[in-house]
Amino acid sequence: MSRVNEKAPELSVDSWVQGEPSTIAQQEGKVVLIEVFQVNCPGCFIHGFPEVIEIYNKYQGQSLVVLGLATAFEDFDKNNLENLKTLLRTGQVIGETLEAMNRSALLNSNRLEYPISFPVAWDKLVKSTEDVSQENIQKIIHRDIGEFDSLPEKTREMITAQVKTYLQKKLYSAQTFEAYELRGTPSSILIDKKGILRHSLFGSGQGLEEKVKVLLNE
Repeated sequence: MSRVNEKAPELSVDSWVQGEPSTIAQQEGKVVLIEVFQVNCPGCFIHGFPEVIEIYNKYQGQSLVVLGLATAFEDFDKNNLENLKTLLRTGQVIGETLEAMNRSALLNSNRLEYPISFPVAWDKLVKSTEDVSQENIQKIIHRDIGEFDSLPEKTREMITAQVKTYLQKKLYSAQTFEAYELRGTPSSILIDKKGILRHSLFGSGQGLEEKVKVLLNE
């Protein structure tokens, strides 16, 4: 959250899979909403996208630009460019997304029942060079969990072990995801008309539409 109210980092994109290429700088004078997701992320498709698509449809014609950014910080065999292309071309989902949405009867022949109509980019991934050191483990923990030191010892040990495993399996670093210091997916990034990062929301149901309205009225 340390970047909120600072100049928004520019997107670092490997390729635009859908729609016209765009940059933050090109959208000056408009509010920019970026929905960050992973292909293998049930919450992204059950909660994140429906919320953002409703906003996209409701505020078309106003000074709002909506972009999707597919990223990957885990499950690289599923969260990859080819699966993203298939998703956008056919609506077909995979992995945990497929299982969770089928359990909730939210798919039609393993495909999304809603279209993703706005531009979508694939985050730039570079080979990870992070050491699985206590320093790096603690850096991630204290970045994401401000109250970590006050948690019970067993909880701290569990979290430390989880972060260690995450670093051991981390093959790539997602450049835009890390530039915005995001905690996970789905995440919604809101940038105001002056290019300032105003909100970085992890999860859904956090009053995203109201925050969009405030920025549109500025």
